[in-house]
Amino acid sequence: MQVWVDADACPAEIKEVLFRAAKRTQIKVTLVANQPLRTPRSEFVDSLLVPAGLNVADQRIVELTAAGDLVVTADIPLAAQVVEKGAQALNPRGTLYTDENVGQRLASRDLMDDLRGEGLVTGGPANFNAKDRQAFANQLDRWLTAAKKQRPAS
Repeated sequence: MQVWVDADACPAEIKEVLFRAAKRTQIKVTLVANQPLRTPRSEFVDSLLVPAGLNVADQRIVELTAAGDLVVTADIPLAAQVVEKGAQALNPRGTLYTDENVGQRLASRDLMDDLRGEGLVTGGPANFNAKDRQAFANQLDRWLTAAKKQRPAS
């Protein structure tokens, strides 16, 4: 089990939470991006540079994700793809995407996209804040606790 991060748009605060969690729990965290990233020196933190292009990082994450992994992303279509593979996805604001809810979230996202395209809805999400960071950290801790129980003893 490992954590994959759709890192191009991931807030720096969330990356820091992930780096600390990787060190504390000794679980692998890999940031996937189309630009070089600064990561701490750690055997548990890695980055993967992909070519620039629409959804290239997303496609690579889908290829590499295995059942039981966690993908950190705000991209609901990416979340739906990794959930289909048996993984879970966690939004930087703390929403966990699972088999039970990702279909509804994707449908809502598509509806809002259509409404924005027709000019019926304007604006975007609220600014990322401390409450979002805490919700993410809480959900990550729950996932890490469950993952630890499933990992074979070494």
